[in-house]
Amino acid sequence: MKNSKYIVLLPALFFCACSSSSKFPDYSSGIIPLYEQPADWKDEAARNETVNNYSKYLSGRKIFLDPGHGGTDRKNKSRNGKIIEADINLKVASYLKKYLRLAGAVVYMSREDDSAVDLKKRSELANNSGAEIFISIHHNAGGNASDYYSDYTSVYYHSTEENYNYEPCTRDLARYIQRDLAYVMRNSGGLGSFDGTYSDFINYPGEGYAVLRNAKMPAALIECSFHTSRLEEARLGFDEFNEIEAWGIFKGIGKYFKAGIPVVNFEENLSSFSKDNAKLIFSFSDKPGIDEKTIQAYCDSVSVEYYYNKAVNILEVSLKNVFPGEHIIRVLAANKNKNYTFPFYRTIKID
Repeated sequence: MKNSKYIVLLPALFFCACSSSSKFPDYSSGIIPLYEQPADWKDEAARNETVNNYSKYLSGRKIFLDPGHGGTDRKNKSRNGKIIEADINLKVASYLKKYLRLAGAVVYMSREDDSAVDLKKRSELANNSGAEIFISIHHNAGGNASDYYSDYTSVYYHSTEENYNYEPCTRDLARYIQRDLAYVMRNSGGLGSFDGTYSDFINYPGEGYAVLRNAKMPAALIECSFHTSRLEEARLGFDEFNEIEAWGIFKGIGKYFKAGIPVVNFEENLSSFSKDNAKLIFSFSDKPGIDEKTIQAYCDSVSVEYYYNKAVNILEVSLKNVFPGEHIIRVLAANKNKNYTFPFYRTIKID
């Protein structure tokens, strides 16, 4: 297994190719692969080249990282008690911060040491930071003995498609992270999802995770793997493996921004605000181009008529016979790479 870390186990021999001083659970005979070094990470030159390539898309981007748990919240442990989830979350986030900063991103964190941060405070810090995306990093735990053999990678986004507050961009972000993280870890995405991403409503119906629900930007919560799994229990203790986890998340974020994020601009000077026939003009900024089939426009959560001129990327929203006062306009659309706009809401006043 080239560029792999592994354990060879025989009845009378215990040999670890990665550290002779490390100890692992007593598995049955055979070779158990721990992890592989990604080809674009295994040496410094390849690493630097990859970071430089993504810097074109990440430079200047503002990203908030939230290492889950910490401080007084340290109860989540592996079955042998040696892997503390709070510590591994922080390690992965710290490595991720390093790569993002090398690529020119501006990085904020909810914690940078073993401290407790309230759930509400985490999203407040993110919202006040001006960050464009929010990433919460965790490792999962099984609830029964059979989970000792279960392991997969999953990424959560907020809400579901049938809800008005669902933002497709959050699932876009989750999909990019899931694909590259699962790949470097050589994990599946689990059987509960086709692509390894999950709505947080699956665990908290109608509410979701607090950090995702309260974040005002595209947000994803990552469960990198199960620290209660026999394989993860062994390899999560390696700093190198934690860095590889971060590498997968870094590449997912890089590819997400590389695909382009359409920007909605409200052209207030070109708009009219009559209660009889208001016309609101919006423009899109996007290199790949807008997929006009994905455009949606709402006034106070009700779908409204619009006209899109693809030659000049102009969207005209028509509001007829609306009552005077303030109204909330929402516009969203995806580009031809299937990436959706960030959440866009604008309050207007009808005369």
